[in-house]
Amino acid sequence: MVNPISNKNEVKKGLYLVPTPIGNLGDITLRSLDVLKNSDYILCEDTRVSKNLLNKFEIKTKIISNHKFNEIKNLSKVINLLKKGLVISLISDAGTPTISDPGAILVNECIKNNIDVIPLPGSSAVTSAISASGFSDKYLFYGFFPEKKNLKENLRFLSELNVCLVFFISPKKINKIIPNIKEYFIDRKILICREISKYYEEYIRCLVKDLFIFDKEPKGELTIVISDKKMIKKSSQILSESDKNIIKKMINKLSTKEIIELIGEISKASKKEIYNYCLKLKNEK
Repeated sequence: MVNPISNKNEVKKGLYLVPTPIGNLGDITLRSLDVLKNSDYILCEDTRVSKNLLNKFEIKTKIISNHKFNEIKNLSKVINLLKKGLVISLISDAGTPTISDPGAILVNECIKNNIDVIPLPGSSAVTSAISASGFSDKYLFYGFFPEKKNLKENLRFLSELNVCLVFFISPKKINKIIPNIKEYFIDRKILICREISKYYEEYIRCLVKDLFIFDKEPKGELTIVISDKKMIKKSSQILSESDKNIIKKMINKLSTKEIIELIGEISKASKKEIYNYCLKLKNEK
């Protein structure tokens, strides 16, 4: 059993990424509370939202407003504090910092300056939605649904992947997005999660072809999961141009092993052929 943190001397110096509840405040972990209480400063998105959490658990640590509009301005100040050996925690309004929330800029600056970045496990709408979906546990979290720019190109690419797809969607946009979902994922299932862990949480399950337009705008942020695509294996043993295009897009983002596994789901080509094509692309750099 790991001993709980009891004072600052036992906290490793550096930047802590502390997940906060996505709804029910009781979901915060004991370790998260210990770290927040023993931090010198807490960076937060909206101080009003964060104070609700901190006051609930009687955490008196000083807070610094740190959102997407001022995180660059704050950067040098925070890095200097960390270099002095202070303990700083980063939290978002809900969920895990840097996941579709501010924080990546600070994390990268810490890495450049050899400052420890310590992530804590905790609440996540993504894993909560996947666990309740009943779909495959192989999934791609895209973040917020693609914007209008390059929308069709992005959805065409995503529709080729035989994995579950997870998106965050604003309730203001859901009705505009439903036609796009039906166009590219008509043969799949969908789970729409609303207000996960909150009093009015709701889980809507249906086939994409039966997906309906909401009569009125749903309240609360939405997390949707689209099931993996059941595909008939192609008889050809050769990589198609479509396969090659997908590999080109993934070659700088995924390992060769991950690419082989993903392409193997949608292509009849051998693992050796996929590997050789990956190797060819890497040698051309």
